Amino acid sequence: MTQHPPLAMFTSNDGKTRLQIRLQDDSLWLTQKQIADLFERSTPTINEHLKNIYEEGELEPDSTIRKFRIVALEGAREVERLLDHYNLEVVLSVGYRVRSSRGTQFRQWANQVLKEYLIKGFAMDDERLKNPDKDLSADYFDELLERIRDIRASERRFYQKITDIYATASDYNKNAPESQSFFATVQNKLHWAIHGHTAAELVKERANSDLANMGLKSWSGKQVTKKDVSVAKNYLTEEELNELNQIVTMYLDFAELQAKKKAPMTMAQWATKLDAFLEFNDQNILTNAGKISHKVAQQLAESEYDKFVEIRRNELTNEVSDFDELINKEKQLTQKK
Repeated sequence: MTQHPPLAMFTSNDGKTRLQIRLQDDSLWLTQKQIADLFERSTPTINEHLKNIYEEGELEPDSTIRKFRIVALEGAREVERLLDHYNLEVVLSVGYRVRSSRGTQFRQWANQVLKEYLIKGFAMDDERLKNPDKDLSADYFDELLERIRDIRASERRFYQKITDIYATASDYNKNAPESQSFFATVQNKLHWAIHGHTAAELVKERANSDLANMGLKSWSGKQVTKKDVSVAKNYLTEEELNELNQIVTMYLDFAELQAKKKAPMTMAQWATKLDAFLEFNDQNILTNAGKISHKVAQQLAESEYDKFVEIRRNELTNEVSDFDELINKEKQLTQKK
């Protein structure tokens, strides 16, 4: 059986450029044409920059150029060729010289891919990108479909399933600003759509020491504890939970459909799609950070919890048990004799 080299898929933020890049010897390797496609420059321009990099002694060709065999389609024929590939140092150097905004994006993506490769011994796209003549292979979408179904079957919280789907994006980078923004807002967007409050606002509105179980509808143990009272989901009614589940199910259904259609989704598309689903279901869209922070809500909830504990303690102190009631009756009978 032929041993395929590990491959990683790079997709530009605008979705215009997709490159399948070889991973080997703790680095990434690109051909001249791939570098040209990456930075949206002509191959002769890239060739000129490469020539200058080596002539000026910025990098040594012996340690930064490797020859690898690739199979390419030329007309109807598959042709195998031995081509020069340039490592990450060279690519970043070219990016600096052509002053392309893609340079920063590619560097961030490459750092993440190499970290994964070094830790796990393979990159996320290793076994699913076997055919260098296609943008995305059938294996990619089969694996993606399996991953989506695993997410659906998992016991993770509703908003975590949404972020898990987001992480299947073809250009996924957890450190990208758009990812940080999505992760920071997804929980609040779902809460806002259901009951018109952010998670923090919901805790503030419903945490009440005078109510049974402090207003909570669910909690982790046999009785409500301090760690339960600052979790927004614990205050949701059964109807609200069902509505939340319907939105997440639609999101998962759409993800599965896209994988079956072999249609890759970018981070930007997944973020936009969440708002689109909420709008489609006549839900309100959160457009701000909310009125209070999670920290403030937690402090308020824990303050209510302290009152709740005191009330519970007093009730237990004043509560007459069946045993106490029996003893009292015996005393009363004794006194009558």
